[in-house]
Amino acid sequence: MTRIGRLTIGMAFLLAAMATPAAAQYSAPPLKPQGTIGESYHIQASAGLWSPGLIGVISSEQFGLAGSKIDFVTDLKFQQTRFADFRVELRPSKRNKLFAQYTPISYSSDTTLSREIIFNGQKFTANLPIKATFDWKVLRAGYELDIISMERGFIGAIIEARITDFGATLTAPATAEFTRAKAPLPAYGGIARAYILPRLAVTASATGFSLPQSLADKLDATGNYLDIDIYATFNLNNYIGIQGGWRKMTTTVTLKKDFGDMEYKGIWFGGVVRY
Repeated sequence: MTRIGRLTIGMAFLLAAMATPAAAQYSAPPLKPQGTIGESYHIQASAGLWSPGLIGVISSEQFGLAGSKIDFVTDLKFQQTRFADFRVELRPSKRNKLFAQYTPISYSSDTTLSREIIFNGQKFTANLPIKATFDWKVLRAGYELDIISMERGFIGAIIEARITDFGATLTAPATAEFTRAKAPLPAYGGIARAYILPRLAVTASATGFSLPQSLADKLDATGNYLDIDIYATFNLNNYIGIQGGWRKMTTTVTLKKDFGDMEYKGIWFGGVVRY
């Protein structure tokens, strides 16, 4: 074989060797899910605005006079409004999370009573102009354990403590009455998240509790609540995201002579930052 022939064969082998890794480099990517965006953090904080519909009844007994069941809408003429919601989460490890959430709710109205009511031992007659206020502060803190953790989501269990603090005031030209009730309640529930796109996650959580009758008798109180939250998060990057969802929160509390039965449900929007 001539030198030119040997050189040609050698160059052919060299080109083949160079082409092999290049072909491997530009081959089709493997068929597996892309990594998710927004799950690499140790601290997460979010804030939102919630616009729930309003269903509520309160009563307060005093001086041996049974309190009327006062409806938020038909009696006090409270209107639907927006409330802030604040959340923070600490994530020491991938499956373990500590969280807190604070939702302050407040209503007020100036109206005229269409019927006679008794509130906190005081009689308010029909056609009486009154100013009514109601505030309900809900603080919850708890622990989440993600029992199943996958690349595209997780399923976890939640245990938490919740403090429900509500107060109501009725002010008339000649009198004013006020009542407040506060109760800590434990709870348990679950949470699940799925990434339908690398940047888009859907989360659903539910927690609740009902005070056992044996404990209710000792505390002279009854209480139960349910909190359902379903929302989507679109992550602009690993540090910032926008959120929107639907939440329902119901609470029924009786503390000695005070009673409250409330339901709030509606959509919310907010943002989240992470570090």
